Amino acid sequence: MEGAWPVDFWIPAPGRVPDGVRVFAIPDIHGRADLLERALDAIDVDLARAGDGLERSVAVFLGDYIDRGPRSRRVLDILTNGLPKGLETVFLKGNHEDFVLSFLDGQSDPAGWLFNGGTETLASYGVPVPDTAFLTGESENHLREALLDALPEKHMVFLRNLRLSHREGDYLFVHAGVRPGVPHEYQTAEDLLWIRGPFLTSDADFGAIVVHGHTITPRPLILTNRIALDTGAVEHGRLTCGVFEGDRLRFMQV
Repeated sequence: MEGAWPVDFWIPAPGRVPDGVRVFAIPDIHGRADLLERALDAIDVDLARAGDGLERSVAVFLGDYIDRGPRSRRVLDILTNGLPKGLETVFLKGNHEDFVLSFLDGQSDPAGWLFNGGTETLASYGVPVPDTAFLTGESENHLREALLDALPEKHMVFLRNLRLSHREGDYLFVHAGVRPGVPHEYQTAEDLLWIRGPFLTSDADFGAIVVHGHTITPRPLILTNRIALDTGAVEHGRLTCGVFEGDRLRFMQV
């Protein structure tokens, strides 16, 4: 199944979720509110077709809601104001949420965030974008205050309550991946949010099949130890949702 193309029919999965449960996994949205809205419409239709055959339906968002795309504020408005009825939601933190929270808490220089799409997020909130990412201490403080003033309370609560991982059956949902050889309970936030090479090149048994985003692939990638879902909402205009039920899976792409 390695390298399977997106399919809208069920195929065998490398793991399973509990009976009566359907899980939708949505990776890196990056300010593409238009794609998010279309994906949620598709989930709504999918649940209507399922009727009363499901005990639980769960949407796990894999992080990176903001930055790079043009409508980060709209993405958070959608996620905090009315998702499809009857849908349980789990919101994970991505490295871009880590970027902005670290800046707002005064724990990091904003240059890394601004260079990686933070300017688009500022613009979406109506905050003047600085001419340079290398700010003086005074300019940095002014920018922080302006963004704090512009962020609705709902958005701040949302960002503060993001989780690092979620488990459903045989699957562990995270943003970036896991450190091979490290038990789940000892994984660091830095690895869960940022890891690439050691995770992506590993054929180890992670103790669960890891479902992740963070690293763009041309199409969803299904391996025995991980499933990659980030198909580049901003870069390629494709948002892929993985759908898991029993011992099967499929993909919805907008």
